[in-house]
Amino acid sequence: MKHLTTCLVVVSLNLGLASVALADAGEDTFNAKCSVCHGKDGKGKTKMGEKLKAKDLTDAAVQAAVTDEKMEKEITEGIPDKKMPGQKDKLSGDEIKGVVKFVRSLKGK
Repeated sequence: MKHLTTCLVVVSLNLGLASVALADAGEDTFNAKCSVCHGKDGKGKTKMGEKLKAKDLTDAAVQAAVTDEKMEKEITEGIPDKKMPGQKDKLSGDEIKGVVKFVRSLKGK
């Protein structure tokens, strides 16, 4: 039983570290691909963001209005009426998941 508990603790720690690593990688990807419009802080207060009316990704209502799955789809396929290009040919699934994790970390900042 003690061995099982130790294994569960190790697995939990590894999953937590993997989640942090995914969010960190997501921040790098967000800064490279998304910050031109959304800004590094996610508020959308850039010249391009204001021109295109980019959403404030730190806003709790904006965050609540979209599921992770929908956000992944929007990043993958883009949002044509908002002039947001899809990233399916530029980012892997894991990179997109990392961006979603990072965007979620912006809530309330």
